[in-house]
Amino acid sequence: MKRPTQKEFLRLAVPNVLTNLTVPLAGLIDMALLGHLEDVSPLAGVALASLIFDYTYWTLGFLRMGTTGLTANAYGARDREASAGVFVRSAFIALLIGLAILVLQKPLGDLSFLMLSGEAAVEHQGRLYFDMRIWAAPATLGGYVIVGWMLGMQRARAALLYSTVLNGLNIVMDYIFIYKWGMGAAGAGLATMVASYGALLVGLGLMLRFWEDHPKPRLSWLAERDKLMELMQLQRDIFIRTLCMITTFFLFTNLSATFGQVVLAANTILFRVLNTAAYFIDGFAYALESLAGRFQGSNDPRGVRRSLLLSLYWNIGVVVVFIQLFWFADREILSWLTHHVPVIEAAQRYMPYVSLCLLMSGFAYIYDGFFIGLTRGRILRNSMLVSIAGFAPFALYSYLTQNQEALWWGMTAFMGLRALTLALASRPYMSAGLEPARS
Repeated sequence: MKRPTQKEFLRLAVPNVLTNLTVPLAGLIDMALLGHLEDVSPLAGVALASLIFDYTYWTLGFLRMGTTGLTANAYGARDREASAGVFVRSAFIALLIGLAILVLQKPLGDLSFLMLSGEAAVEHQGRLYFDMRIWAAPATLGGYVIVGWMLGMQRARAALLYSTVLNGLNIVMDYIFIYKWGMGAAGAGLATMVASYGALLVGLGLMLRFWEDHPKPRLSWLAERDKLMELMQLQRDIFIRTLCMITTFFLFTNLSATFGQVVLAANTILFRVLNTAAYFIDGFAYALESLAGRFQGSNDPRGVRRSLLLSLYWNIGVVVVFIQLFWFADREILSWLTHHVPVIEAAQRYMPYVSLCLLMSGFAYIYDGFFIGLTRGRILRNSMLVSIAGFAPFALYSYLTQNQEALWWGMTAFMGLRALTLALASRPYMSAGLEPARS
């Protein structure tokens, strides 16, 4: 199979970057429309309830990642039945989880709001949003599988179209339900639900178009125990990896709150800045998932190596640009996000740590994409376990001594260990012609 060129890599990467950039847009429109209501409680309630969905759906990201890796391997092997089977099995698992969320929505909501602290009015608005948006669960998870399959089939533009429809429709529905009909927080939740099912229909339509050279779906594929176990084991390892990551970010945020609202606000803004850069890098990581999986499937280790090197080169370029922005325009960037001088000054003190974290996390995100494409979930899981173990001592020290910088030392160690452990695990794959054993 032909080695990946810069042009082919960018053909996959650029739509992925654009796809990622559409993700925060709908959320910003949500906030803007709710933020202009006379009562602030709908805005606060949606922010509170969004935490529940963010953490829930983030942990279920294995539905997309696992589907991408296995589909890309099947695509590289030119095995249409295998790629079709991956979709059917992944969609079945997504449907089961989505229905389970609907059935358990009341205890899930009760437990979640019990763990979150908010005033009565804020919690009421959060409940209105939660009770509407929760019905989108099957469509949201189904969308994960569709996007994962499209990326595995090297259809990055189709994934961009799906994401554009999802977020574009969400914005339109936000305007109608919140601004025109005055539904507030409930309108924001309803907008997300309508957009999710609308995008699902578009995604299924695209699937039918791409399915022409695939065999008709068969229920017997669900009974293929070996392949089902392969998928579930990969998803399990990615789930553990993601759960560790979320736990680290949750601890970081909670510990930031112990230093007061200024430090909490500063760290929240810095994380938003860091995540914005990550959206760009993830576009290259998604392209690497598709390419590495494809060349793995075609038994072309030189293609695997070339794909990784291309991703690393582009990652370095993006990271250098963002670090220069952080270095020379830090105050301007922070002033766009807040006008509170104490928050800006606190954030400026920690901006060098953001640059250091970005330098390390950029490599970590690329290697994540590499091992997802190769379906090496165990490597990702073990790397994250080592990384969270490296974060824990700094977090404890920060809490016991009330040392704010120690918290950023911990985050830097976390990102650094992710990059280091994954880079070490990738060394055998950098020797062209060598096919490492599955782990």
